[in-house]
Parts: sequence; structure tokens; C-alpha cells
Amino acid sequence: MKFGLSLFTSDRGISPADAARAAEERGFDTVYVPEHTHIPVQRNSNHPATGDATLPDDRYMRTLDPWVALGAAAAVTTRIGLGTSVALPLEHDPIALAKTIATLDHMSGGRVTFGVGYGWNLEELADHGVPPGKRRTALREYLEAMTALWTDDEAAYEGQFVRFGSSWAWPKPVQRPRPPILLGAGGTEKNFTWIVRSADGWITTPIEEAIDSGVEQLGAMWRDAGRSGKPQIVVLADEPDQGKLSHWRDIGITEVVFPIPDANTDDARAYIDQLADQLAAGRR
Repeated sequence: MKFGLSLFTSDRGISPADAARAAEERGFDTVYVPEHTHIPVQRNSNHPATGDATLPDDRYMRTLDPWVALGAAAAVTTRIGLGTSVALPLEHDPIALAKTIATLDHMSGGRVTFGVGYGWNLEELADHGVPPGKRRTALREYLEAMTALWTDDEAAYEGQFVRFGSSWAWPKPVQRPRPPILLGAGGTEKNFTWIVRSADGWITTPIEEAIDSGVEQLGAMWRDAGRSGKPQIVVLADEPDQGKLSHWRDIGITEVVFPIPDANTDDARAYIDQLADQLAAGRR
């Protein structure tokens, strides 16, 4: 079981490059960053954690571009994985986004994990022209089209939301056939059906409780669909509870990810050091 860190990037506190470098130095496997292009002031969408339009953190309004942030992290590291938890592909042109991700995977030596979400903030999505009732279909098409660009020498796609004729597009990602795609969403049968069809694994939500039943259900659906291997499952945790970590390891969790606090560089690095020591003590 791997351990990762999640930095809710913003224009304050530790930078993505410094966080990734510190995480790599202390042996963490992955650093994840989120995405929001903007937050409309007037919203009816409820945040999953607060249950209403209240934001749990003002960094939602200050989030850095994830691909620029991970590019900066890639430039100062050599080993650590570079992930999104989660990116919002529907807020981009899929052809351009495929190029961005392929370039990052190429330049980092194959270190990208593409965590994606449908997007809880419907007003944010609407500003990008995304029909709220079609998020799942549109995201599936985006990923299918992007995968075609990543894998085919001459790629083409014809869908409801994405269309392009036979095209050349290099570089291809180092990871073949594509960087891992993980869906960050609640542990429901509907979401698991989407994962089995269109993704490589599941990122739990911070408020997820039924991890065991979700892992079992997703695994069964994966096997029934004839998918090879096992789905990757990433758990977002608040703290390194050794009992939970041992249990998650036993049930086949792939990776546990802990949040880096909203703090200056020195304090954030101190937290990373402390967390690494706690996890090392748990292994002994």
C-alpha cells in the first residue's frame, strides 16, 4: 500500500514544487493537487462536505492551475507520482487537455495519475457550457477521445460532445496505453458502473464511510465485467490511524493520501516530516 500527500494549492502557503520535493525526500509515493477554474459567487450547488452553498475552505477561490502546479513539481523531482484529486476535464477543450497531460507524462518520465471528477459545482460547469444532466456522458466521451489521441497514430472521435477527424498528436504518454484514470466520487453502484466502463480505479471522497462495502462491490463489478487485474483504490484520510491503515492494507487499498495543511513552507515541511515518521513507526 502506497502513501501520498494532497496539497490544496493556492496563492499562499507552501508551493507545489516545495511540497513535492519535501514529499519525495521523505519517501511519499505521490503528490496530488485539485482543480477549480473559478467559483461563481451566486450558487445553488451544495458542497458535499457542508451540505449547503458554504465553502469549507477559502482556497477553493484561490486554486492554482493543476497542470502548471504539477509541471513545477515535476521539474524539481525525479521519482514521486504527480496526480490530480481531482481534475475537472469538462472545464477544458479535450484535445488541448490531452496534449497537456501527454506532455507532462512525457517530460516527467511517466509519473502522471489522472484523477477526475464530474464536478459538484454546477454553476462552475455551466460557465464552461457543460449541461448539468450530461456530466457523466460528457466526461466519458472526453476520456475516450483523449485516450484515442494518446494511443492511436491517427486518432479520430465522433460523439455528442467531442468530434474530430483523423489526426496526428504527439507526444504520446510514457505510460501505456494511458496514464491511470481514477474517478473521485461517492461509493455508489452508479459510480462504480462508470468506473468499470471508463476508468482504472476509484478515489474515495473525504466524507466516505462505507469503504469496505465499496471496495467489495467495485471488485465484484470489475470481475463481472471481465476487467483484468484489480481497480486502483485511493483513500483520502485525515490522519495516520494505524488500525485503519492496517485494515485498509488487508482489504486491498492501493494508496492512502493525507492532506498537507494550509501553512507556510517551514510549517508544511515540518508536518510532512512528522507524518513520514508516524508512518515509518507504524511499519515497524
